Amino acid sequence: MEENDVMIDGDQQSTPFIRVGTTYYKIASQPQPDSSRSVKRLRWEKNTISFDFGKEYLRQIPRYNGFCTVPMHIGYRRDINGFYNIYEPISHQPSMGPWRNIQMLVEHIFGEQYEYGLDYLQLLYLRPTQKLPILLLVSEERNTGKTTFLNFLKSVFEDNATFNTNEDFRSKFNSDWAGKLLVMVDEALLTRREDSERLKNLSTAKTYKAEAKGKDRDEINFFAKFVMCSNNERTPVLIDPGETRYWVRKIEPLRNDDTEFLKHLRTEIPAFLGYLNRRTLYTRQLSRMWFKPEHLETPALRRIIRSNRNRLELELVEQLRDIMLSTENDSVSFCLNDILTLLTYSNVKAERSQIRTILQEYWKIYPVNNALTYQRWELNVMHPGGYSSTSHTGRFYTVTKSFLDTLGL
Repeated sequence: MEENDVMIDGDQQSTPFIRVGTTYYKIASQPQPDSSRSVKRLRWEKNTISFDFGKEYLRQIPRYNGFCTVPMHIGYRRDINGFYNIYEPISHQPSMGPWRNIQMLVEHIFGEQYEYGLDYLQLLYLRPTQKLPILLLVSEERNTGKTTFLNFLKSVFEDNATFNTNEDFRSKFNSDWAGKLLVMVDEALLTRREDSERLKNLSTAKTYKAEAKGKDRDEINFFAKFVMCSNNERTPVLIDPGETRYWVRKIEPLRNDDTEFLKHLRTEIPAFLGYLNRRTLYTRQLSRMWFKPEHLETPALRRIIRSNRNRLELELVEQLRDIMLSTENDSVSFCLNDILTLLTYSNVKAERSQIRTILQEYWKIYPVNNALTYQRWELNVMHPGGYSSTSHTGRFYTVTKSFLDTLGL
């Protein structure tokens, strides 16, 4: 290929320039530190092109009405109804062959959920617009292969995958990643409530406002999937009970430390993509994020949920469980003052407003509308089980054992 040639829709084109609307761009391959190249669209002045190549050269430059982002890996098209597709083709051509090293990596990352892991990768490749869960890989230990897995995904999807920092994710300027297939964060630590809400919303959003410095915001189709790694196993992100958008895997250390492992993985990508082309999906779509949430629940997810809860909530759960266990009841009814008194005996300081917040905002449990009679439990060391009950009237709350079990606390 000559110096000024560029590939468009898989065909060689004689000019590296395009015109989108009334603006000219040069399509250039920017060298990267790892010897790879990244496609860049650089604004180029019309007069400069004319000066370098002559006015007649401008007639050769392909013209487009505007930009669009349509992800596709098979049968890729650059021109979509007169619009320039900024989603980049991947260079790998599916083939037959072994992919033993990739299999080892996928088995290591997904463990007993190996088939789900293959489905995740297959959906990324064959159905790039399908919403998928936020994949979070955690481990306090070193040399686990988490970062290797991210680099492998980058090697597969090339310019359609990008690495972000925690600060990049929080920035309002997002045009550099809003149109990507994969947004990957190594060393993720997104512990603010606004971080968690933004991440959850983006994982299911169909459109998003892309914004660059000095430019107007532009609404685009949003199909990015988030893959994050963290050395923090307890609080890398805020995850609430009942949350179904996360897939958390605890990764064990690698048994072997092959410094050429990533190189071996890259050579096997065409064979792996060929396998994904032929493979039948192990699962069928059971939710908006494809997988049934119960199938992706792991001890690592439950650990993060538990670690994110405040101490008062944990103490409240323990107090209610203790009453049910001691009195052999499957539910407990109480007013706020009742539970405050019981927590005081456990040296737990709390206020009515704090208990009310947990019950109504976190647990979505509300008191009865009118004052009714209920059984109030009081600590009584002289009574079998340690509790005795008396009838009282009030606007009480009721918590069941089955509900506490759903909290995972």
